[in-house]
Order: sequence, then structure tokens, then C-alpha cells
Amino acid sequence: MSAAPGPDGPAEGVSFKREMLSNLPNLRAFAVSLIGSPDRADDLVQDAIMKAWGKQESFTPGTNMKAWLFTILRNEFYSQMRKKGREVQDSDGYFAERLSVHPAQYGSLDMRDFRRALEQLPDDQREALILIGASGFAYEEAAEICGCKTGTIKSRVNRARQRLQEILSVSGAADYGPDPEVGQVSDTAFVA
Repeated sequence: MSAAPGPDGPAEGVSFKREMLSNLPNLRAFAVSLIGSPDRADDLVQDAIMKAWGKQESFTPGTNMKAWLFTILRNEFYSQMRKKGREVQDSDGYFAERLSVHPAQYGSLDMRDFRRALEQLPDDQREALILIGASGFAYEEAAEICGCKTGTIKSRVNRARQRLQEILSVSGAADYGPDPEVGQVSDTAFVA
């Protein structure tokens, strides 16, 4: 069995592998300190090592591999925690039985109406609204992109939002989401 070649050839791959394996005890100790469970820590170390092996070309030989591996392990730990926070344990299927989704056609129609309304805005207001609302730029960043002052961007966004509300006949929170009749049907469809 030959060693996987590293960034500079087979010898570099062997060196990378040896150095990585020499850090396993330290990685495992760190993982146990993060998770508390030796079994889950071993899984975390395995995931981190797999990522490191797959990204070995991004490691610069001669730098601190231990720090690089610890960073990968730490990032993997936090990624798993974020994922776990979004997941719901439903081994009996209790929650899955009660899931309902509003029909997609209403969202498509609403999006079509929104696009038409957006096209009716003046160019400068549409541009400001898209930069802030859709692209996620800060007002200062959008002002720099547009070559104007921050207050000008804020004003354009405010006027654009008000104009969209007028065009779409939106007067409050009740105007968002499915129509009352559709919402009532889908809200009661899966009630036990």
C-alpha cells in the first residue's frame, strides 16, 4: 500500500501523514474536552482528520500542523453544534405527521407580483433596496457602491419600501402570508 502523494509528491504525503497521526492523542484530548463523551469525541476527531486529509494541499509545510488540525477540529465541532441546533429528534415520526406546507403556487404568484412592483420603482430606489434588502450590504457599503452619502441610501430604501407597500396594497402584517381561507385550510388539515 503506497502513501497518498502530498502537494509536493509521495515523500511529502508520507511526512504529512506521519505528522498528522502524531497529533491524534492531542486532538482526541481536545475533542473530549469539547464534547465530554469519548465516543462522540472519537467521531469528531475522525471527521476532522478526514477534512484535514482532504484539504492537505492547503496546509503549508513548515507551519504549525497542530494548530491547523485543532482549528479544523474546533470548526467541525461548532458546525456540528449549529446543525444539531436546527435538527429535531423525531424517531416516532410525531412531528413529521403534523407537518404541512402551504401550496407553492401562492408563493410563485406573490413573487411575480413583487417583481412587477419592483420594476415600477425608479432605478436609484430599486438599486438601493436590492443592495440593502437582497444583497445584505450595510448602508455605508451600499453608499460607497452607489457613490453617494449614507443618508441618501437610507432615504432611497425608505421611499422604495413605502412605494412597494402602495403598489402591492400592503398595509400591515396581516397582508403577508397565505390568504385567510388558504391558511385556515392548511392549518387545520393535519390537526389530530
